[in-house]
Amino acid sequence: MFNYPNVCQNLVKDLPPRARDVVVCRFGLETEKKETLEAIGQKYGITRERVRQIQEDGLKKASTQIKNNRSLYRKIFENFAGHLEKEGNLKREDKLLEQLGGNKYSNHVSFLLVLGDDFERVKGERNFYSFWTTNHDSINLVKKIGNFFIKKFKKEKRPLSLKEISTIYEKEIRPETRRELDTSVLLSFLEVSKQISQAPNEQFGLDFWPEVNPKGVRDKAYLMLKQEGRPLYFKEVTDLINASKGIKGTVLPQTVHNELIRDPRFVLVGRGVYALREWGYEPGVVKDVILKILRDQGKPMSKEDIIGKVLEQRQVKENTIILNLQSRKHFLRNDQGEYFIKA
Repeated sequence: MFNYPNVCQNLVKDLPPRARDVVVCRFGLETEKKETLEAIGQKYGITRERVRQIQEDGLKKASTQIKNNRSLYRKIFENFAGHLEKEGNLKREDKLLEQLGGNKYSNHVSFLLVLGDDFERVKGERNFYSFWTTNHDSINLVKKIGNFFIKKFKKEKRPLSLKEISTIYEKEIRPETRRELDTSVLLSFLEVSKQISQAPNEQFGLDFWPEVNPKGVRDKAYLMLKQEGRPLYFKEVTDLINASKGIKGTVLPQTVHNELIRDPRFVLVGRGVYALREWGYEPGVVKDVILKILRDQGKPMSKEDIIGKVLEQRQVKENTIILNLQSRKHFLRNDQGEYFIKA
């Protein structure tokens, strides 16, 4: 790790006092807190635009110092360029600063990148985060890839693994762009989109999907059931949530149970066992399930057939189903021993 504070200190020490103060405050080189143009302007009693002009003048002087002493800073900028090259010559700003400088020196890295001739910062907008690149041609490509996969996720209606995304890129985008991108580079490109996020299971999808970006206990439970693809006891759901590396915080079994009961996405299919409604499970008690089965069938059914259909929906004992069928308030039996709904 380079001694970034010392490097930055040497670059600003010979600036005019006010220019030095503006640059140091704007980039948070001494306090780790970046100040706004307005805040600095109020301190000096000058306009926001005047602060910006002083900042630009200070940056030009610092940049000239680098050009006049290239050998002193060559290894730092080669390190930056080499890192970006591994990422496809493009990286989301916050992730790049974290990778190069950690939490402690990210402001210093940001300052040095601004001074480097080979680095271009692309300001964030509505659908994309700010990012840095060493290849101007990558700007249009990263937006093209982001917009393409947003539409793809909406069409597929499910998260995709990085391997699936790479395969799709090779088949549907690369023939047009003629640019080869390995999976690590694709990851860097996808991260730039504000609408695409990586799920706790490391798949990718739209940021607002609960299985991609779970907001609370209900979404976390939904994600666990979705991943397992089968009904689960609420304590199993709890254990899966607490064991997941991509989910922060610990939840209690009773909290999970209470949230599952209240959310229509989940259906109680057994004693403490829940399934997702989207799997075809219908809400209600066993009696309600029998009623729906008979309505859908449109004709009387044998006890055996009814039991088989109910067991597809509920994890209960056969005797429980038989007891519900004996309710003359809801069901009657014909001469063939078949059951139908009482009119």
